[in-house]
Amino acid sequence: MDHRLADLLQLLELEPLEVNLFRGESRDIGAPQVFGGQVLGQALTAAAATVEGRVVHSLHAYFLRRGDINAPIVYQVDCSLEGHSFSNRRVIAIQHGEQIFNMTTSFQVTEAGFDHQIDMPQVPPPESLPDPAPPAELLETLPEKVRRFFSQPRPFEFRLVQPFDYLRPKPAPPVRQLWVRAVGKLGDDEMLHRRLLAYVSDFFLLDTATLPHGTSFLKPSLIMATIDHAMWFHRPLRVDDWLLYAMESPSASGARGFSRASIFARDGRLVASSAQEGLIRQR
Repeated sequence: MDHRLADLLQLLELEPLEVNLFRGESRDIGAPQVFGGQVLGQALTAAAATVEGRVVHSLHAYFLRRGDINAPIVYQVDCSLEGHSFSNRRVIAIQHGEQIFNMTTSFQVTEAGFDHQIDMPQVPPPESLPDPAPPAELLETLPEKVRRFFSQPRPFEFRLVQPFDYLRPKPAPPVRQLWVRAVGKLGDDEMLHRRLLAYVSDFFLLDTATLPHGTSFLKPSLIMATIDHAMWFHRPLRVDDWLLYAMESPSASGARGFSRASIFARDGRLVASSAQEGLIRQR
């Protein structure tokens, strides 16, 4: 297995401390705080450790404070419901004695029912699109903040349908589609694939709300932070095969941006949806 993916899998595993109490480590991905996707993935790990025979179908999370990449995070799980078909869990993430994140998530036994979905957008296949990472010779000329972000080893690869220049952004419609895939093969555990999708879903989503304004998160004058994040898992999925992340931002106002997304498997199945609101403040 690729070492970048193996490191992520290790990061998402937690140390049990007590009944319904777990501890996780953090990674520096080049951002000034703990990456939100890491906390989402670890919180799902904590919740899933208290559930048997059911798989997550939705989560609703709030990011309360910036996480410290140099300190562990403690996850406390409250078993709110153990029903016939559904299990509900509330997870609180704690650092330095304060809540930095909380999440409610629901698990369901597998069962059949009505089935319909929207169509996948018509976009070029991932093999026809270039890797968006800047070449090494260009990285050397970039500011340190930009260089740190782009030079970090990633456990996922991306292919942007709409090219975007983060250093010289221009106004564009608030719509973005990209292909995403883990860099190595994984086993068949459905819960693992859903945890990893939660992790990677925090990339690019809030950025979509900045597209009409000709700016990006790399601009020193822009302050961005996720406020809340929601996901719904509709069908079985694999993150080690290409997934299309189709995003749009219907609104930005009051120093907040809102984005939502549909996530499709390559065969056209709608496997998940996500939504996010975040702080977008001009200094």
